[in-house]
Amino acid sequence: MSSGTGSVMGDILLNILFAAIIVIVGRTVVRWLVKLSRKIMVRANMDPILINFSSSIINILLLLFVLIAALDQLGVNTNSMIAVVGAAGLAIGLALKDSLQNFAAGVMLIIYRPFRIGHFVEVGGITGIVEQITIFNTVMHTPDNREVIVPNGQIYSSAITNYSARDTRRIDMVFTIDYSDDLLKAKKIMTDIVTGHQLVLAEPKALIQVRELTENGINFNVFPWVKADDLGTVKADIIEQIKLAFDANDISIPYPQMDIHINNVDAEQNSQTEQ
Repeated sequence: MSSGTGSVMGDILLNILFAAIIVIVGRTVVRWLVKLSRKIMVRANMDPILINFSSSIINILLLLFVLIAALDQLGVNTNSMIAVVGAAGLAIGLALKDSLQNFAAGVMLIIYRPFRIGHFVEVGGITGIVEQITIFNTVMHTPDNREVIVPNGQIYSSAITNYSARDTRRIDMVFTIDYSDDLLKAKKIMTDIVTGHQLVLAEPKALIQVRELTENGINFNVFPWVKADDLGTVKADIIEQIKLAFDANDISIPYPQMDIHINNVDAEQNSQTEQ
């Protein structure tokens, strides 16, 4: 009995020793693999946020594998444990469906980079400047300085307009003059103001042409090209200068008008009765 008991105790101690070795060696290997994966991701110029998050996930999964291997060495039925972990993972996944969607979208935003920090964008129905991009959401501040936190899932499932992606932008403006005004004179005034503005680019060349003849007047397209950062300033300057120049040269900017004719029905009926 004592010999058999000693043999069993020896096997148990041996299994515990092997399990401890698995844990110690496994943790060392896991740390090495995590460091290796981080180096690979850094060399691939991946975003630091994604590198940190991916490293944490890899570390957790590998440590879980080491723990299961150690428990298996101790004689624990790991099949049921794996089933429980899988069921728990499924339940957590269903409960965190929206969060996982935001996470997946965040990974895609970080990998493909449709916009960067500091870009002026329109995403998820919000227009503003990007301040921070995290795994689950994007922080922006609007032109009136409101902070808006937009879920990444909402961003990636809708159109993304990046106003800062290109170095140059075209300003689309439409000016209307009256039919009685001098068309060529008005066009020259607008051309001189646009081409004379110091922030308007020479190339691509600004477009100034008649757009259409409407019931209210003659519409002109005025499309100058500027650097993206100068768009707001140039647009305001040109609108102001053209309005002042039109006023100084007696060129009117018409507005929609309606002629109303009122018939006095009662007076007409009385007049017909008297006749």
